Amino acid sequence: MISDRHALPQQQYGTAYEQMLEKVRYEGAYPTRERADQAVRLVLAGLGRRLTGDERVDLAGCLPLEAARVLTAQIPDTQPLTGWAFVKDLAARTGASLATTRWDTGSVFSAVAAYAGPDLITRILHQLPTGYALLFGRAELTPAA
Repeated sequence: MISDRHALPQQQYGTAYEQMLEKVRYEGAYPTRERADQAVRLVLAGLGRRLTGDERVDLAGCLPLEAARVLTAQIPDTQPLTGWAFVKDLAARTGASLATTRWDTGSVFSAVAAYAGPDLITRILHQLPTGYALLFGRAELTPAA
């Protein structure tokens, strides 16, 4: 058997994470699972820098193990970011365009919302500054003045 020493090793993930990647791949119309994995890791790391408290713990408990590790490996940042600033921060970290990063965020948050359920997402949105509801595919409701 001939092997290619230069070939990248295939990453082995649990079934739940594989299913999450397929959901993100489908939602984001990504050409490969690897591209979906990059988006998941980028966005969940960013979200991990934003979430604290029970919402962080509860979300990690809903996600596949590999995704929960990415989320919880981040130290929460004390500087709050609006939804748009969140996207700009992720774009700056990767050098990707704002449009691509916004797409990645929406694709990953769609999968996260499916795992977390509407009640937990509502709690998360109450913790975060304005602008995240749209990223999760929800209307951004503001109280009348």
